[in-house]
Amino acid sequence: MWTWETDQNAEGTVVIVHGAGEYHRRYDWLIRRFNDIGFDVIMGDLPGQGTTPGPRGHIDSFREYTDTVAGWLDEAGKRKGPLLLFGHSMGGLIASTVIRKRSGRLPDMLLLSSPCFGLVQRPSVWKKGAAAVLNRTAPKTMFPNGLEPGSGTREEGMRTRDEGDELLVKKVSARWYRELLKAMEEAHRTTNEMPPVPVYTAQGGEDRIVDRMAVKSWFDNLDVAEKHWREWPSLYHEVMNEPEREEVFAHMAGFIKTTLSLSTGAASRSHK
Repeated sequence: MWTWETDQNAEGTVVIVHGAGEYHRRYDWLIRRFNDIGFDVIMGDLPGQGTTPGPRGHIDSFREYTDTVAGWLDEAGKRKGPLLLFGHSMGGLIASTVIRKRSGRLPDMLLLSSPCFGLVQRPSVWKKGAAAVLNRTAPKTMFPNGLEPGSGTREEGMRTRDEGDELLVKKVSARWYRELLKAMEEAHRTTNEMPPVPVYTAQGGEDRIVDRMAVKSWFDNLDVAEKHWREWPSLYHEVMNEPEREEVFAHMAGFIKTTLSLSTGAASRSHK
């Protein structure tokens, strides 16, 4: 886990949760932008990914992810000011799972970027059956992740960068796959258990990885008073790495500012 502090008087702290196969260095730009608008950032690499030890692309349980992120939130919660939780793709699935089950301090806001509540490449009956068998008999059996190079973003700089990055995980285990499927199914079953935390969702309209309709279904079933959906029609999966990322971030930053202002105003009125 690392911390990047803003040069300004910090308005709060953002915890960033990355997606499957990637790690913190792919978020350099986003970290800087959060710093630019006055937020410290806390982020680490998820188990089995990036710089972490242990089998790459493998987990025994999805709880390994949620426990890790809960630890980051605990650390961020020691700081003054609002606490924001940002999750991209599988990181969004993890983030939503964490706050749904969390007993400690909740974040003041959940920010989601193309969260993984469904896959474009839906598993066939044969593949699900094979994964179920291997999950019991040989859970560490590895398979290619099935992602086409360049399917995440249209931005050539990121595509070139990823080609030479040996820390990116390109194979996943049978257990990892089963745990991902279970977590997605659970997320859709339990939208009524989400705490009353404001939710912002930015979704790529041309997402080739996450099923945007599954994301919209999750969002529509979410029973929280304050939620905002923004779909970017021509953007791929990684909306914060697309050529239009400045516009995407500015829109999210506007939501953050407005929501925190309303929250502060309501708190002030309640103390009068």
